[in-house]
Amino acid sequence: MKFISKIISPKPGIALSAFLLLLVIVFNFYGPYTSNFYFFKLSNYIFPLLTLVHFTYLYVIWFKISEHELTDPQMRNLEYLLYLLLLVYMYKIGESVYVLSTYSDYEQYVMPSTFLPLGVLILVSYILLIVLTFVIFKHRKEQIGSYTFEDMDKIDSWK
Repeated sequence: MKFISKIISPKPGIALSAFLLLLVIVFNFYGPYTSNFYFFKLSNYIFPLLTLVHFTYLYVIWFKISEHELTDPQMRNLEYLLYLLLLVYMYKIGESVYVLSTYSDYEQYVMPSTFLPLGVLILVSYILLIVLTFVIFKHRKEQIGSYTFEDMDKIDSWK
């Protein structure tokens, strides 16, 4: 992780994370077996709503780095929510691996030619998103600072 954080500086890492988030949101609506997008399926909108936490965290990190500000309780709480969201990303990785592993189960059916390329792209996007999230955590600790719990709850810098 240390090697990756030296290669990717904070602001390009944040921009790349935002791009990957948008990419996985679009692919959330994609059905690999049919090669169609399902925009009228209500359950497909849960994931984009959850990623609002990640977008907010990216904005806060960008702002804090640009303005040379320190951490605060709201940022800490947002990061804790992002830890939970990482579990959702890991679930999506598992789901993608499962879908890709079923390719040989349906050999007798006509599979779209985009099944494997887009399936692998979706899987790689989720993996890169998790790696970049950990890189941004590392940049947060180095450039903004760590969370000091003794006096942090007394500070309210967002007012």
